[in-house]
Amino acid sequence: MALIEGCRHSIEITVPLADVQAETERAVVEVTGKARLPGFRPGKAPASLIRTRFAAEIRQDVVEALVPKAFRKAVEAEGLKPVSQPRYSDVHFHDGEPLKFKAEFEVEPQFDLGTYRDLPVVYKEPGVTDADVEERLDKVRDQKAEYVNVDARPLVDGDYAVVSLESLAGAEPPIQQDELMLKIGDENTLAGFSEHLKDLSPGDEREFDITYPEDYDRETLAGKTVKFRATVKAVRQKELPEANDEFAKDLGDYQTLDELKASIRTAILREREFEAQQEAKTKLIDQLVEAHEFAVPEAYVDRQIEMNVDRRLRALAAEGIDPKQIKLDWEKVREAQKDQALKDVKASLLLDKIATAESLDATQEEVDREVQRFAKQQREAVAVTRAKLQKDGTLGRIANSIRTEKTLAFLFERSRKSDQ
Repeated sequence: MALIEGCRHSIEITVPLADVQAETERAVVEVTGKARLPGFRPGKAPASLIRTRFAAEIRQDVVEALVPKAFRKAVEAEGLKPVSQPRYSDVHFHDGEPLKFKAEFEVEPQFDLGTYRDLPVVYKEPGVTDADVEERLDKVRDQKAEYVNVDARPLVDGDYAVVSLESLAGAEPPIQQDELMLKIGDENTLAGFSEHLKDLSPGDEREFDITYPEDYDRETLAGKTVKFRATVKAVRQKELPEANDEFAKDLGDYQTLDELKASIRTAILREREFEAQQEAKTKLIDQLVEAHEFAVPEAYVDRQIEMNVDRRLRALAAEGIDPKQIKLDWEKVREAQKDQALKDVKASLLLDKIATAESLDATQEEVDREVQRFAKQQREAVAVTRAKLQKDGTLGRIANSIRTEKTLAFLFERSRKSDQ
């Protein structure tokens, strides 16, 4: 056995002649049973004729049967754990001789765990000001706002125009919306719409062209010029609810506005604590990766790249973009993502080793809580959800995710924190 480079090993294997002959006889018998030769009943052709007529098939059967079996036996004897499919070469297979071949494969990385407790990290306890609370309260009021029709008049900046919109040319598929509400002059409204709709009154109709930006979030419209017909149906203005005790009561289990503000303060603080801790945990992981230099199997890196790409494609699908229409140059993708994937794999291996060293594992209760959450989302019985998650392997991934989060929490809790 020889270490080629990193985690890649090479091993030369010899299969004893007796095993080769026994496997050859088995292959001959199997081929004989399937062979159809003129002048012979099925399964009755002489073995010598079968060996001659089907030599290539017999040879292939013997190699395919013996090579993987011999490889597994050899690596077990060496105490190795392959993590990639072996690549076979230099196959030596001649009559009356043992079968010899070479196998190249990758194994799990071996490394010693360095210091991971008491690592220094910048972390500042977040705070919440009264202004933060008021800003969040204003957002809640905005979400509960009512849009009230006003007397018919020409549209001005700040008005909400209710329009019927249809594309006449340039859009594929065509656009047809019967009741679209746009805020005139707002930064989130394309300037072209505000320009052409301003000064129109309910009942007015206008045709105009809109050129979408090259970076528009809908790819089917990005950079396109579309001809629209718009009919104004109504003019509305936004009315915000007054921030008082009654407003608080309408939102939930609050008796006063002060109770609502206290709840908002707590929510903002938890959000900021989570974000600050996540940032600190990321910095801790970066430290660990930089402090541990070890080889990583290419198979792990490729798998991580595939996971990252798959995650991105699913995100695009959620945005309405068909992943099948995206043609990927896998070599370019691999090269572009290799460094990040390598870092991700190293981080995962380090966290796994720390979890093992500290006996950090997901409890059954923790896994059950996640299963119940999934079941609630899917609106189905917990037992049904558990069976599905067990079948597709998600249950194991849930346990691994919990284990990882526990390990990150462990690192953060035992880190040496400073404001700068």
